[in-house]
Amino acid sequence: MHQIKIFTFSPFSENTYVISDEKDETVIIDPGCLSQTEKEELHAYISEEGLKPVALLQTHTHLDHVFGSAYVKRKYGVKMYMHKADLPVLADVELRCKTWGIPGYEPVEADLFLKEGDTFTFGNTTFDIVFVPGHAPGHIAFINHKEKYIIGGDCLFKGSVGRTDFPMCSSAELIKSIQTKFFTLPDDYVVYAGHMEPTTIGEEKKSNPFFN
Repeated sequence: MHQIKIFTFSPFSENTYVISDEKDETVIIDPGCLSQTEKEELHAYISEEGLKPVALLQTHTHLDHVFGSAYVKRKYGVKMYMHKADLPVLADVELRCKTWGIPGYEPVEADLFLKEGDTFTFGNTTFDIVFVPGHAPGHIAFINHKEKYIIGGDCLFKGSVGRTDFPMCSSAELIKSIQTKFFTLPDDYVVYAGHMEPTTIGEEKKSNPFFN
């Protein structure tokens, strides 16, 4: 059984995920911890639970999803995985933080890349990687079919979808990604998004105003 811990960090209310299984091996997904207090909160949980971080995974690299990525890499000696098409987004984060007056960001570099059709395994857990561009050019999602959940980043939210008014976004691509990669899954799959509370595929197919 998986343990999925959600932290909501930074003024952007971004969801950071710490996922572990019975082997206590852990992945950290989209660390948005910006302040020192938030970084300490993340570390306290990992330490108190006796978890062993083995990787840093990024659904995408908009600034609110990478605020804490350099910290996580350094603190736990793990590698950062992302989709190669999101490199221009990552390269823009430092300038965007300066432009918007957001202090405390430490630049980070990717180590390894994931693409559509790949799998990522840790402990007894396997994620299928799906490519879901639209909100970001290199956006990916992590699907665990055994436990029936998706770590979906900023694609599909409860009653909404990800923004597409940023550079390198596409509303048409986002809708296509959701319809072909998310809505083809069974209704009982849980969607853990980059913001707001979890939802299910069935609920969003039935009531999400972007599809009804």
